[in-house]
Amino acid sequence: MPSRILAGFLLIFSLFWIGCQDKPADHTTLAFLIENSPTNLDPRIGVDPQSAHIDELLFDGLVTRDENFRLGPGLAERWEQPDPLTLIFHLRTGVRFSDGRPLASRDVAWTLNSMRDGTVITPKASSYASIARIETPDAATVILHLKTADNFLLSNLSSGAMGIVPEGSGRNFWKHPVGSGPFRFVSQEIDKEVVVERNAGSWEPVTGGVERVRFAVVPDGTTRALELRKGSADVVSNSLTADVLPVLAAQKGLVVESVGGTQVQYLAFNLDDPILKDVRVRQAIACAINRELILRTLLAGRAKPAVSLLPEKHWAWTGDVERYDYDPARSKALLDAAGYMPDARGVRVHLTMKTSTDDGTRLLAATMQQELAAVGIALEIRSFESATFIQDLNRGSFQMYSLRWVGGNEQPDIFTTLSIARIPPKGPNRGRYRNPEMDKLLEDASRSPDQERRKAEYVEVQQILARDLPAFNLWYQDSVLVHDRRLGGVTISPSGSYAFLRTARWQP
Repeated sequence: MPSRILAGFLLIFSLFWIGCQDKPADHTTLAFLIENSPTNLDPRIGVDPQSAHIDELLFDGLVTRDENFRLGPGLAERWEQPDPLTLIFHLRTGVRFSDGRPLASRDVAWTLNSMRDGTVITPKASSYASIARIETPDAATVILHLKTADNFLLSNLSSGAMGIVPEGSGRNFWKHPVGSGPFRFVSQEIDKEVVVERNAGSWEPVTGGVERVRFAVVPDGTTRALELRKGSADVVSNSLTADVLPVLAAQKGLVVESVGGTQVQYLAFNLDDPILKDVRVRQAIACAINRELILRTLLAGRAKPAVSLLPEKHWAWTGDVERYDYDPARSKALLDAAGYMPDARGVRVHLTMKTSTDDGTRLLAATMQQELAAVGIALEIRSFESATFIQDLNRGSFQMYSLRWVGGNEQPDIFTTLSIARIPPKGPNRGRYRNPEMDKLLEDASRSPDQERRKAEYVEVQQILARDLPAFNLWYQDSVLVHDRRLGGVTISPSGSYAFLRTARWQP
């Protein structure tokens, strides 16, 4: 604890000292700091936050989703569904990829088929499993024939969830991605930067906006804060610890903006692990975590407790689930029942939590380490750079980890990420959770035209997940953006999207 206090003091001192220096006036390129390199800028493959957020700038989906989750036109200016097994999309005419190639129905067919037939290996493949075949009767028409009704297919065809790539794009497409979005790819250097610039040929041009963005990879949170303050960076989104935000907000050249977020921080368990396969151990861990204290201290109140992956205002959300409030006595009783009695030192069981090098996650892990120790769980923390960390999670080489759901949890199909069919490499069910009863409910809900029936099924799904606890939903984290005061036209997304760069502009 003393070392953390000293580090905080040194950071605050450095921020104020740097505040005395002049900021450079040249803003030909907006400097946007990110924690990690995107794992894959192919929109058919990348699912990590950096990949998804940057891809949303480079590529377009067939449809779009607004802040209220309503679907609207994207590359498809209109569509119809004459029956539950047929979707007909009418594409905008005159749309071109950033390299000048016209975008047509064949590109849409290639994008979807390449995910379905193994041309590219992607965890998104199961999202399009309901498609039986694709017709392209002309350059502006795409007809999807479905095997079964799929209430979520339209959402999975939206910008941010996927993006249309040129026909013939293969497994190396990520090295130089070409899309039709408002920005175009310029260059990428792994673990250093990604550079994009305004796509002058975009079908939805925005005049007078930011022309060029350099996404600079800066893994250390303290360094990100210092770079902001001295003027060598312009924007940081959702990657600063709460303790530095008041210091940055006090600086005349910076603005700290936030909105209630939909991003869910969660603690995941490996259910193939011989210790964690016992639900009583998972429940004991949840009861040992003092979320309210963490929210007040580590997050400075910029979050609220979560009981579901869905946002609270979603039509399918329910709070009628088993809850795990902070209760050390209940935690110890659950461990007793599971057969883990304390030894002479008070230790009941040893566990390991893997983290990335992200400061916030490591600090959260350190806090959990102290709280779990109080009930007899000795937690070891191991931190790895982002690519290794994600690889280990997909391989199942972990006991516990914590990440955030970003954007994808705004629709009920988020629950399918915990289905048996989505165990890696087919999807993000990294904890290897298996519940055929839940899978049947999800399958019926994805097909049923009856909204009330679907809602009842999603309520039951949330109750099952709260009981089985394959992952413990911790909190909805506010979406926080820190940026240069001269940057206008900024609208923060609850999901943490970078979409505000479409309209952001420098102002006097």
